[in-house]
Amino acid sequence: MRRPLIAGNWKMNGTKAEAAELLNGIKAGVAGMQRVDVAVCPPFPYLYLAEQLLADSAIAWGSQDVSEHAGGAFTGQISAAMLKDFGCRYAIVGHSERRQFNGESDALVASKYAQAVASGVVPVLCVGETLEERESGKTEEVVARHIDAVLSGSGVEAFGAGIVAYEPVWAIGTGVTATPEQAQEVHAFVRERIAARDKNIAEGLRLLYGGSMKPGNAAELIAQPDIDGGLIGGASLKATDFITICQAGDDGV
Repeated sequence: MRRPLIAGNWKMNGTKAEAAELLNGIKAGVAGMQRVDVAVCPPFPYLYLAEQLLADSAIAWGSQDVSEHAGGAFTGQISAAMLKDFGCRYAIVGHSERRQFNGESDALVASKYAQAVASGVVPVLCVGETLEERESGKTEEVVARHIDAVLSGSGVEAFGAGIVAYEPVWAIGTGVTATPEQAQEVHAFVRERIAARDKNIAEGLRLLYGGSMKPGNAAELIAQPDIDGGLIGGASLKATDFITICQAGDDGV
């Protein structure tokens, strides 16, 4: 059985004081949970706070992005090795906001995924379609393209060292959520596509749902057979909401 993971993506939010308060609140709230993995992905400047405040807890921390380069003259970028040096366990790659606002291609995302794996950081590969693509019946085509870029660049073995998060773009920050059935359908498609290359890797691969998972719908989503947790956006900025979602993961095992 795959152990659930609830990961918070804070995006570009918070002050230093707010970050510390949120980290301490989450730390206290999930202390008794033993059947769910919990992670937070603060903005880069606050990773040091996560390292300091969470070092004595079971909560992991990760980054919201990673460079496709191992190092060198790439101003403003942060390598996977640097993240590893700060104790980061995870790195989000290919989030829809970076694909949209930073023009990240599938090939670039695949390179970032590979760099994370090479440095011992677990990449969380974001895949998902826009509303227009869903309404045009292209959901599977888009998700397959995102998955296949990593398969082509690193082989199916790389999915043994990573995580996939399905984030329907039309459900991010809109308050609209895919129904459990809609989410499960895409998660099953992802697992089947990996299984076509390697059934064992596919069975062990954790698939997260990343489209407006909230306290009110977390349990129902996590109950689906191919949904192994969530990549949480807005709700991860409120300790009580995030803790409630983590509890749903702990209860759902």
